[in-house]
Amino acid sequence: MAPAELEQQIAALHPASFAWALACTRWNTAEAEEVLQSVYLSILEGRARFDGRSTFKTWLFAVVRNVAARARRRRWLEARAPWRLLPGAEAEPVDPLTAEEKGARVRRALGTLPARQREVLDLVFFHEMTVEQAAEVMEVSTGTARTHYHRGKLRLLELLGSEDLP
Repeated sequence: MAPAELEQQIAALHPASFAWALACTRWNTAEAEEVLQSVYLSILEGRARFDGRSTFKTWLFAVVRNVAARARRRRWLEARAPWRLLPGAEAEPVDPLTAEEKGARVRRALGTLPARQREVLDLVFFHEMTVEQAAEVMEVSTGTARTHYHRGKLRLLELLGSEDLP
């Protein structure tokens, strides 16, 4: 894909990509921005290449998911690094977005789901993907994605069924 076309595709999908990055970082805006910046750099520098085996959007979302997962693993490892156990090491700051996450019932309910269920529902509901496309992004089989989708929908109905839905 030509660089100009690549930039055009990225620009067109930026709002959806940012929303997906937010979902992948549990709605932490700063982390989502960092993830998306890393994704764009990786693409523009040629470290991540679109090979045409799926739609550009599906491929881009898979790259976002993978970069977010790597960032999450890196933060987890850094939090458990041996030097953090030394006397005088500062405690980790409290996440300031906790109150923000409590704002929407659906987000709260989605947040309680297992990761795979949450991912597939987010991709299908909020990013207008089919279950098959979500499976590609998640790098699982279509059958596995369908199972997580079905179980996630049932669990959401349980969680939200007792609340007054608009």
